[in-house]
Amino acid sequence: MTVDKELEKLSRLPPPAPDPEARSRALAAAMQAFDTAENNATVPQGNTKGWRQSSIINWIWSPVMNKKFLAGSALATLLVIPAAGYLAIELTRNGSPIVDQTEIAGNLSKSEASKQPAATAGQPVAVAPQIPAGNDSPAEQSVAVAQALQDKEAPALAKPDASQTSEFDANAALTNKPESSAAALGAAKRSAPGAPGIAPQQQLAEPMAAIAPSPAPPAEGRVQMQLDLNRERFANAAANPIKSVATDPVSTFSADVDSASYAFVRRSLTGGAMPDPQSVRVEEMINYFPYDWPGPDNADQPFKATVTVMPTPWNHDTELMHVAIKGYGIASATTPPANLVFLIDVSGSMDEPDKLPLLKSAFRLLVNRLKADDTVSIVTYAGNAGTVLSPTRVAEKSKILSAIDSLEPGGSTGGAEGIEAAYDLAKQGFVKDGVNRVMLATDGDFNVGPSSDEDLKRIIEERRKDGIFLTVLGFGRGNLNDSLMQTLAQNGNGSAAYIDTLAEAQKTLVEEAGSTLFPIASDVKFQVEFNPERIAEYRLIGYETRALNREDFNNDRVDAGDIGSGHSVTAIYEITPKGSPAVMNDDLRYGAADKAPAAAADSAHHGELAFVKMRYKKPGEDKSALITTPVDDNNAVATIDAAPQDVRFSVAVAAFGQKLSHVAAVDTYSYQAIADLAAASRGTDTFGYRSDFLGLVRLADGFSQR
Repeated sequence: MTVDKELEKLSRLPPPAPDPEARSRALAAAMQAFDTAENNATVPQGNTKGWRQSSIINWIWSPVMNKKFLAGSALATLLVIPAAGYLAIELTRNGSPIVDQTEIAGNLSKSEASKQPAATAGQPVAVAPQIPAGNDSPAEQSVAVAQALQDKEAPALAKPDASQTSEFDANAALTNKPESSAAALGAAKRSAPGAPGIAPQQQLAEPMAAIAPSPAPPAEGRVQMQLDLNRERFANAAANPIKSVATDPVSTFSADVDSASYAFVRRSLTGGAMPDPQSVRVEEMINYFPYDWPGPDNADQPFKATVTVMPTPWNHDTELMHVAIKGYGIASATTPPANLVFLIDVSGSMDEPDKLPLLKSAFRLLVNRLKADDTVSIVTYAGNAGTVLSPTRVAEKSKILSAIDSLEPGGSTGGAEGIEAAYDLAKQGFVKDGVNRVMLATDGDFNVGPSSDEDLKRIIEERRKDGIFLTVLGFGRGNLNDSLMQTLAQNGNGSAAYIDTLAEAQKTLVEEAGSTLFPIASDVKFQVEFNPERIAEYRLIGYETRALNREDFNNDRVDAGDIGSGHSVTAIYEITPKGSPAVMNDDLRYGAADKAPAAAADSAHHGELAFVKMRYKKPGEDKSALITTPVDDNNAVATIDAAPQDVRFSVAVAAFGQKLSHVAAVDTYSYQAIADLAAASRGTDTFGYRSDFLGLVRLADGFSQR
């Protein structure tokens, strides 16, 4: 009886606080015992096939949760939490070493475990066991489940250590921003396949550690979690090959005034990683910079071409033929009235600081640049398109800015419906003899409705007949569909830019508003014919996605690029003179004699190196006009240093773009040599663009030395 009373008294006493050191020793002992048992076990717990029960759950989970009809839906939300909770129970019951020591302790109660400090990105994480792969890897499945649980119960997962994650953009790292379980599931699943340098079972570990935290274990064996959230898509185009003038003397391509590639390259390098070679379009890098090329005297002939031939800095046996085109600049006081429709992506994927918030600031800058008689409309899309602002004169600026400020993200991305609605609104407010333009701002993730590039291309092609131009502005990282942006811009009589900072928005929408908004010519095409008596081979640097057939040049029905007020366009050929040791193709055994009479008959042009032709249409016209420029020795300079300053700088940019896209021609030309050439030709740098370029070259040089 006395004993019973004493026991009763003891039962009422609060339990003593756990000793952290004792707990650490107990957990270490438990880990040791677990490792011993694991090493001696012939078959893991689960079934005779060697799968753990948790693996079976993952195997079943993947095909169900990865179906598109579940992603982001209410049904997915209902399924995520119960199923993920059951998975966590199974992992704990089976003693899986996916989590730190807490997973194997087994004696801590659920309430006691919740009192432990949250795990951070710096804590060690044990490596998970191998799991059979289905349609999606176990890492994708389990990271998704873990992320969903983490968002529900422990959203304090820290960002990866920047020193450990320099190979991917810091902006793509995990943050502690709460999201819905379904959104987290999708984000984590998409990120798993691209994590650089991390095995799938390692990718699985850290999110689970955040769910069941534990005291920090010893430093050795630490695994740093790295998740690559980038799912960018780029047009896959191989670099232009060397062509023989004897068999293929004519080069034809469309004008390109886009600048998206340069800004994306800059974002990658300043984010701590080399850019994807497919993201580098050399012509867009060259044309990103303003140049002081000589322009035409009046609008009757909207272009003037200036050609310079010089030695190639990366190959002493070849030469560069530099073709610089300057468009006529419309004075700001005489710019035509503008009817602009802002088509804004407000889907859930835009809920990032460098997406919708930056977009709203960028459009505020543009509105402040417009004239009082211009009109602005706003259409948004996220699942369904909606008109936020009917055509409104800029004189009512506060109303327009208020509509921009009211935009909030949410929903999926039904871009096709939004494009249709925006063009309808632009047609409704059409200004004759003015500028009618849809300005699409998006991260490029079109995943509802006709979302293939071809379907959207067809829609754009049909609607451009109404005389409405298109500007595509890309924002953010993670799922930028650059390939689709290019398709829409190229087929919508427009241009594409990438806005990664407010300074870039200022450059594109304010400083270069004339060239961005006001076209002076459409369907601009270039054709260069090389003289086989002087030139053996040539290679066009860039413009791979703008190539045209030879017969397209004279076909006015073939669409091509458009040029705005004051725009400059630069094209550079690497040419191999006749007899140079750099010639890559053997002379033809048959055919040289056949060509001799023709060459003799055309002796009046035998001294020319090439003949440059341009075709263009004035806005609103259907028939093109032709401009021609012969190229001969009068266009040549003896050394690269004798070339004009802007020419040399653009050549440095061309070398850098080729280097980043792994073009073999510049393999032996160092980043330091590129920096030296650019620094010597920097000249007046009013806005600091050229100084920033030098910084990017140095960054790339540093990354290449790793």
